Amino acid sequence: MPLIVAALYKFAPLPDYAEHQPVLEAACTEAGVKGTILLAAEGVNGTIAGTREGIDAALDTIRALPGCADLEHKESTAETMPFLRMKVRLKKEIVTLGVEGIDPTSTVGTYVEPEDWNALIADPDTVVIDTRNDYEVGIGSFEGAINPETKAFRDFPDWFENFRKTNTKPKIAMFCTGGIRCEKSTAFLKSQGHEEVYHLKGGILKYLETVPEEESKWEGECFVFDARVSVGQGLALGSYDQCFACRRPITEEDKQSADYEKGISCPACIGEYSEKDKARFAERQKQIRLARERGEAHIGQGAQAEKKP
Repeated sequence: MPLIVAALYKFAPLPDYAEHQPVLEAACTEAGVKGTILLAAEGVNGTIAGTREGIDAALDTIRALPGCADLEHKESTAETMPFLRMKVRLKKEIVTLGVEGIDPTSTVGTYVEPEDWNALIADPDTVVIDTRNDYEVGIGSFEGAINPETKAFRDFPDWFENFRKTNTKPKIAMFCTGGIRCEKSTAFLKSQGHEEVYHLKGGILKYLETVPEEESKWEGECFVFDARVSVGQGLALGSYDQCFACRRPITEEDKQSADYEKGISCPACIGEYSEKDKARFAERQKQIRLARERGEAHIGQGAQAEKKP
């Protein structure tokens, strides 16, 4: 049976969030679940994978956190385990915007169901903004959406401050992978005085799962933060692999480039790392290869399960 991959988040006050870390990590490990969960004073965020029984047990533990009883999650499947280990990390924010005082539990944009999204983005009074990072947008987005070309989500507020100076449309519709970044971005826009702010409920993943392909306004594939790398319509496994130096998605064509060396560089990151970094990456690849030859798993292997022959 394929493994269940569950993406989840919930904004809820967790002032004693650090106390929940060992309990949550132990429960997930006992259930045979792997992945990453972030805990902060503002809530919980993560993606985990495991058997049906394991995921259900882990979700029961997460929903037992204060204020998380109604936590919703999105599911897809994977043929092989997309994570190496189970990690529960403590963070200042469960998604980093870097703006003090933004609280999605008190102020947030208007949720738009996937089946109503096409009509909203087709409205000439609506500007559509992709809140994801540039490498994510690069492999797929909605028709006509604006790409802020940000390297990290914390760059979004500065980008928007400049964008708002020339924007003339009254409605602002935003979307992201699973919805969590839009909780913060719409709350931020509301704090700046914008009234007609909307976001795609459940994010791109819910849209791809829900909206029939013949009606879809999505173009390309959606980047996901695990070994699947990308998914397409109906959340089917996408066509991209990943550069294990910079973690960007890469195509088969990229892998034929002279700039591509597995685990060391790709055309997108060839000039980003020092020779010392590249030597470190090369040593990691050597140890991974030797471990595979011995039939062992290497801790640095991560998501390096080949998707393509």
